[in-house]
Amino acid sequence: MLRKWLGILHKKAAIPALNAAKYTDASKRDLALSNSTLPLGRDAQSPAQYEPGVLFAIPRSESRSEFDFATLPFHGLDIWNAWELSWLDSKGMPQIATAEIRVPADTPRLVESKSLKLYLNSFAMTKFASEDVVRDLIVKDLSHSAGDTVAVALNRHDDATASAIQALPGVCLDDMDTGCDAFEVDAGLLHADPGVIVDEALHTHLLRSLCPVTGQPDIGSLAVRYMGPRIDREALLRYVVSYRQHNDFHEACIERMFVDIQQRCGTESLSVYARYQRRGGLDINPFRSNFEYEPENLRLWRQ
Repeated sequence: MLRKWLGILHKKAAIPALNAAKYTDASKRDLALSNSTLPLGRDAQSPAQYEPGVLFAIPRSESRSEFDFATLPFHGLDIWNAWELSWLDSKGMPQIATAEIRVPADTPRLVESKSLKLYLNSFAMTKFASEDVVRDLIVKDLSHSAGDTVAVALNRHDDATASAIQALPGVCLDDMDTGCDAFEVDAGLLHADPGVIVDEALHTHLLRSLCPVTGQPDIGSLAVRYMGPRIDREALLRYVVSYRQHNDFHEACIERMFVDIQQRCGTESLSVYARYQRRGGLDINPFRSNFEYEPENLRLWRQ
C-alpha cells in the first residue's frame, strides 16, 4: 500500500476569487456567485496540460457573514475524495490513483468544485517524474488556493481496503413515522429536553440541498454526535429535510446546521458530519465539531 501525506504552506500572488465583500443577504450572495467568473454552471473544457490557473477560490466569509459570532464556534475540515486522478509517467504510460484531500475549516477560502475537477483533469496528459511530484504539486496548488495548509494523500489501485463501504455510527432516523411540510430551512423545528442529558449519535440519509449556482441537487447523509439535552429525533429529521430546497454550498449548509443545533438545542459537545455523493468524480464531506478532530473518511453505500 502506498499512502503518503504531505502538508505544505504555500503563499504567492493573488488567485482568482469571488469579491471578498460580505453579503448579509443570501440572495445577493447567490447573485454575485452567478455573475462571477467561476466555472460552475458554465461550459468549460479541461486544460490539455497541467494548469493550476483554473482553480477558483471562494471566501468562506461569504456564508459566515450571516452568523452572529465574533469567533467560529467550531473547528473541522472538508474531506474531498477525487476518484478519477490520472497522469503520465516519464515514459508516457498512464498512472492512476484516488486522492484524499483535507482542507481545514479555518482556511480563509474554499475551492470551487468544478474548478477542482478541471484542475485535476489537467494532469491527465502531462508527464511527471514520479507520484511524489504529482502529490507535491496538488498540495502546493490547493494550499495556495485555500490560503493555508492542505493535506493530500494518493491511494493507488493496489490498496483495495481504501474504498471499503462503511456505515455511519449511531441510530438511523429514517424509519420514523413522521411527516414533513417544511422544505426551506427552519431552525425553529429543532428542540430538546433540558431535563434529560444524553451522549448519543444519530444519522440520516435524507440530506438534500441545492447548488447555489446551478440549482442542481446535492444528495448526502448526515451524522450528528452530541452531549447535552436530548434532541427530539423527529424534530431533527424534519429540520434536515427542510434543507431540501435550500441553495448553498455543502460546507455552508453544515456550518449552518452546527450553529442551529447548538443554539436551539443547547448542546455542550457537538459534531456534524456530512457525506455527500460524488459529482464529476468528486465527493465533498464537511465535518464541524467543538470537541472532536480528524474524522474517519468513511465511504458510505451511495458513495
